[in-house]
Amino acid sequence: MNTPAKAPLTRQQVIDRAGELGIAAERLRFFDEDALTGEAAAAGRTSASELSDYTQLTDVGLRSVREPAEGLFIAESSKIIRRAHAAGMVPRSYLTSPKWLFDLADVIAGNDVPIHIGTDSAVESLTGFHLHRGALAAMHRPQLPDPASLVETARRIVVIEDIVDHTNVGAIFRSAAAFGVDAVLVTPRCADPLYRRSIRVSMGTVFQVPWARIESWPADIRTLQESGFHVAALALDDDSVALRDFAATAPERTAVVFGTEGEGLRRSTIRACDSTVMIPMSGGVDSLNVAAASAVACFALQKD
Repeated sequence: MNTPAKAPLTRQQVIDRAGELGIAAERLRFFDEDALTGEAAAAGRTSASELSDYTQLTDVGLRSVREPAEGLFIAESSKIIRRAHAAGMVPRSYLTSPKWLFDLADVIAGNDVPIHIGTDSAVESLTGFHLHRGALAAMHRPQLPDPASLVETARRIVVIEDIVDHTNVGAIFRSAAAFGVDAVLVTPRCADPLYRRSIRVSMGTVFQVPWARIESWPADIRTLQESGFHVAALALDDDSVALRDFAATAPERTAVVFGTEGEGLRRSTIRACDSTVMIPMSGGVDSLNVAAASAVACFALQKD
């Protein structure tokens, strides 16, 4: 026997329930597809301009430019939003559907920013995809630390050079967090670690692992060396040493550099590094995806 679907909550039911959970009614801004076509908003309704942080989220080129320029990033899913809050990230607003609002009530009740509540079709029309992970939050982009101060007390560092795939960037951060890396340095042409897909793949660990963007690369290899780091390039070279051998005697302070998905590290980067390290392969496989390689290397080099 089929169980009848529950009727959707009415606007008043949402307001009443929110009030019971400590969320003020004036924070709730309801919208449907009609609200996306004009600027005027009735009382308690969201206008199109108020939703601008969430428009065209699937347009990678547009969002990659807009979000850093406007000082924001998007956290997707209840779990990621919770981790962002736990890390001290500051919300600008939330976007959700009625059925997911109360899953985050304890977090949302702790501030006073707007909460945009849309029908499923309106949310999909606005963002470009079906929101099935609970909610979105537009967050203020944090001020990144100075790289020199970031690595001052670090022992293990990951450097990612020109990695443009957001999925790989997120996966590298997740491995860095899992295996105790102290900091991640990102070269100028790398993808944004705070892009929605990077954050999602990292499972929010991008908020956990300290990171900074380097201004000069590969010139900053010399800066790391002067700070006491042995800088190792992960690359397939004639003089590369096996990772297990390198890890057995790795210097106290080690920075490992990972290169692009296709070409790997620049030759100038490899020449500037102190050593070149490889992951031995078998079965006719010549290399791993950079995200998988980072997991192997971070695991091998983790400190007790």
